[in-house]
Amino acid sequence: MNMLIKLLPITFAIGLAACNGGDPKTGGTAEGSTDTAKNAGCEGLTADQVCVLIGSGAPKTGGIAHLGKDIENGTQLAINEINAKNDLTIDGKKVKLGMVGEDDAGDPRQGTIAAQKIVDTGAVGVIGHLNSGVSIPANAIYARAGMVQISPASTNPDYTLKGNKTPKGAVSSYRVVATDAQQGPALAHYMLENGAKSVAVLDDATQYGKGLADQVAQTLTESGANVSTREATTDKTTDFKAVLTKIKATNPQFIFWGGMDDTGATLAKQMRELGITAVLVGADGACTDKFIELSGAAGKGVICSQAGMPLSQMAKGSEFSANYEKAFSGQKVQIYSPFSYDATYVLVEAMKLANSTDREAIAAAMPKVQYNGLIGPIAFDEKGDIKNGSISLYKVGDKLDVIKVVK
Repeated sequence: MNMLIKLLPITFAIGLAACNGGDPKTGGTAEGSTDTAKNAGCEGLTADQVCVLIGSGAPKTGGIAHLGKDIENGTQLAINEINAKNDLTIDGKKVKLGMVGEDDAGDPRQGTIAAQKIVDTGAVGVIGHLNSGVSIPANAIYARAGMVQISPASTNPDYTLKGNKTPKGAVSSYRVVATDAQQGPALAHYMLENGAKSVAVLDDATQYGKGLADQVAQTLTESGANVSTREATTDKTTDFKAVLTKIKATNPQFIFWGGMDDTGATLAKQMRELGITAVLVGADGACTDKFIELSGAAGKGVICSQAGMPLSQMAKGSEFSANYEKAFSGQKVQIYSPFSYDATYVLVEAMKLANSTDREAIAAAMPKVQYNGLIGPIAFDEKGDIKNGSISLYKVGDKLDVIKVVK
């Protein structure tokens, strides 16, 4: 708490500079080329342009930094495209967009500090965060500021079910991915359809991992399967051998992992070292190219899911990949950049509908958004969840091979 208090005077001052006197509590425009606007990509403003800042919150350090960078890249790519068209006009003013990115390190405490920094810059909305355990506490900060948060990755149902309202009563928490209330059962049913009688369920004790594992375990139990072991580790665990030895004694057909790709890869390797032949099943946090790279041969045959349509099945997926690789040399799409890309366009669409850069006006316009994006048609229910979200199931080989899409 003391650290946050010390940061406020600094970030508040930056917010005022960025908005040229605008109130960071309401959002606004950055008229002129201030240091913050320059750093956000709003350099070179013409006389008739104003800068509007969009926040990006994601882990840019730690074991899942590659996923956070993917989110930030998707947001930046959308901003670059919109700025290149030079036709965004809000309330009679030509707008150039800028991005202010903050590192939440995938940690709830650092996430709230990052959220407050984004609020204080005067950003009109935020694309983020990745982890449900960060998105949920961060939402309280965004909501108090009257600000919309659109997550491209957080799947825990509580993010929207228990989401906060803005001071004027608008929904603040939105997402453009399906929830674990869909993802968990889809994975459980896959295991059941493939002969699961006994399944060990393991999670990393985060809000995301535990919530997802609970959904899987509940569906399995209700369907008559035996959850042979229900264990928890942490999102920093590097030695799974004790818990795996316990699991091995129950001889399950499947082991479900509720966690991320870096720890999931270690889990897969140690399963094979102990001679465990059960099939490892994971969800979107572990369903990445990075998992394939980190797990090597031990990852072959793992089943995983993503909370959305596969990029390969998106109408303009190949075009997006090409544009992404051109914009970010040496980087490839991970999972979430198509979703952060569309979330950015959705926020701008709400801005257009409101004809305003005021945060509360944007929040009030969000339920009206009907946007046909890269990931498909986007509209939201009364909670802020995307309507008609899909779950994609994959088998890990040399790449992620789609085996089923559940809508």
